[in-house]
Amino acid sequence: MYDVIVLGSGPAGLTAAIYTTRASLKTLVIAGEKWGGQLMLTTEVENFPGFPEGIMGPDLMANMRKQAEHHGAEFVDVNFSSGDFSASPFTIQAGEKSYQGKAIIIATGADTKWLGVPGEKEKIGRGVSSCAPCDAPFFKNKNVIVAGGGDSAMEEAIVLTRFAQSVTIVHRRDEFRASKIMIDKAKANPKIAFMMNSQITEILGDVTVTGIKLKNTITGEEKELPIDGIFVAIGHTPNSKVFPGIDVDEKGFIIVHEHTKTNKEGVFVAGDVHDRQYMQAITAAGFGCASALEAERWLEAQNNPVAK
Repeated sequence: MYDVIVLGSGPAGLTAAIYTTRASLKTLVIAGEKWGGQLMLTTEVENFPGFPEGIMGPDLMANMRKQAEHHGAEFVDVNFSSGDFSASPFTIQAGEKSYQGKAIIIATGADTKWLGVPGEKEKIGRGVSSCAPCDAPFFKNKNVIVAGGGDSAMEEAIVLTRFAQSVTIVHRRDEFRASKIMIDKAKANPKIAFMMNSQITEILGDVTVTGIKLKNTITGEEKELPIDGIFVAIGHTPNSKVFPGIDVDEKGFIIVHEHTKTNKEGVFVAGDVHDRQYMQAITAAGFGCASALEAERWLEAQNNPVAK
């Protein structure tokens, strides 16, 4: 029996585990076979406080895990498969074993929707990114493109103009899904150009991005475009489908009811699985802290003896 079971091991889950263990709550982290979240796919992280020279994403996550383990968190590197969230204590199935916890913190994150074209996967962190606030400074005075047509694509492009020499938004349709105000902001920026009815079919370069292949969705014409980087902004998929009975919005993000509470008593949420607004490592960590504090207060209110 655990006081808290944390589902997920990105910045939100690991921060939550640090806080719950320091509060003397017996904590289990269902970390997943590929633990660490999206930062495990990044190279240098320059915007996480405390690292003036930056830190590699995997190193940051390894340090956070060591800190949680140092304070007593237990880890199992298996995937969550199912759970009964009807009432505390909750039963969680992960791998071939089941675990019981008095409170649950869901911190399973959200996966970037990638283009799925040749040359993309191996160049993530080497010219391919999904986060302008994270990586824009690496493209100072460079020529970059943004793939997408929604508000997030416009936002990415605007952020990139603070560093890049030029930004081209590439969209496969003849009109954007973005709101008019965001489209107007992008069009008013002299650094931003638009390439409509264009689909990226391949990302070029041996080690880093050197260009892309494009196909005109109307004429079928193909061409190559030299480029220094590509930012994919076609959305995120929150990892929430495995939680039946937990309320989600129209895009699958878990709905927060008062701070970090879900619609199920004793089940809390933290990070990108509910945060569709910021999606940053530092905000995920902040939500992890908040969910841990809320879980601690909830357990105290239930007059639950601490598990040993």
